[in-house]
Amino acid sequence: MGRPSSFRGEAAGPRLRVVVAAACAALLCAWLPGQAAPADGEYRRRVGVVLRVPGLVAFWDFVRRDATRTRWDAHQPPAASYDYALDVANYVHDYWGEGRPATSTDVPTLGQGPFGDAMLVRAEADPTWRPLLLVPRARLHDTPLDVKGPGASVSMLAWLIRESGNHAVAGIWHEGTDLEQAGRPRRVERGMRQYALFAGLAANAGASSVHVSENGASSFGDRYARNLATTPEIMPAVRFGGDGLPPRVRWAVMGFTFDNDRDTVTAYLDGVATDFWIERPDTHPFFQWPARGWQQAEWHRQPGMQPGEDPAFPQHQWYTPPEDTLAARVVLDERPDARVELHQYPWTRVRVTYALGADGAVGAVLRRELVALRANPFWFGHDLYAPAAPSEGGPFTIGRVIHSSRGVGFTGAIGGVAVFSRALRPDEMRRLSAVASRGSIRGSRQAGGR
Repeated sequence: MGRPSSFRGEAAGPRLRVVVAAACAALLCAWLPGQAAPADGEYRRRVGVVLRVPGLVAFWDFVRRDATRTRWDAHQPPAASYDYALDVANYVHDYWGEGRPATSTDVPTLGQGPFGDAMLVRAEADPTWRPLLLVPRARLHDTPLDVKGPGASVSMLAWLIRESGNHAVAGIWHEGTDLEQAGRPRRVERGMRQYALFAGLAANAGASSVHVSENGASSFGDRYARNLATTPEIMPAVRFGGDGLPPRVRWAVMGFTFDNDRDTVTAYLDGVATDFWIERPDTHPFFQWPARGWQQAEWHRQPGMQPGEDPAFPQHQWYTPPEDTLAARVVLDERPDARVELHQYPWTRVRVTYALGADGAVGAVLRRELVALRANPFWFGHDLYAPAAPSEGGPFTIGRVIHSSRGVGFTGAIGGVAVFSRALRPDEMRRLSAVASRGSIRGSRQAGGR
């Protein structure tokens, strides 16, 4: 699709480099007649920082509108003109036939944000009312936003203020409506997941977390997807008052990179990707599932059927991060008949028990036990789920995802979402996270959401 004819451009300032001037003419300055750019100079500076990062696919700043002035539209590279305008939907109505449809006037806004404005996601008391923003699958399928398949990498950032909740913020992550957690829906669909940012889930509630999926469905024998990286740090819970944000509230920046070449998923919070290990993962409410996948693979490698081994456990859901490079080796205990060592690998820590001969010689491995699992970065040795047809993939949503539980999920303000078709470098993640460090700017009152 071409750019709507009602958009117009302005000349870029002479001090800007030529490449920035081209981006400005194509992207920053596409204001509708009668619309004033919010905090014009600072807005252009902030948006320009995002647009100059190579690999940009789409950037919603919650200021830019489409030609109808009823939908937020995405900034894209100068040569791209995909229809990534955000529709508004109440997925409970669309899938269960309950409640009412959502319209553009149903999305409240903050009137300020990291780029000029922000949408508000509220703790809706009505269980039939779960509005969200989305790019429908039919409009994104096989476009650059549909990151999937062999060799594909992706990065995403979201500028937000968290009020409560630990669920989805943005991404292609259709949880499915086939689990019948809130009654049987009229429209039953399986899970169709690719990549998304979450506010921690049970992995670390309030953290910046990234979900990825190789099959669109479940992981490690559970009914949910369980491949996830998470930061150890969490975002503060900010209570919104009647006058909006409390004073001196800072915008948090969630982010992630999936580097397909390195089989690595990394979660960022405010530009920092802190290393994070989960001790005793078999007892963890979330990471028990990859730990189970590791254990089943380990038992299968041993001769004979082991106690606890599940012969029906699918081999493609084993968790087998590389353990061929030993980073450290520590003797924990030694008895006349056995020695216990802790082996440190890039992604796992394993307690290994060896048999000892009468002469003290180290013999066979008696037991290997997973004692710690690396949660940031997280090893993911797959390509992203690749829907072949639009009917096999989910939409890109912001604010919530389609989910059988119909829960409220994340609440707060979302003031920007950016997607890139490559694994960004740490310095790029830091630079993007610092773009709104001066605080909010205020935009003009846009059509819709008021």
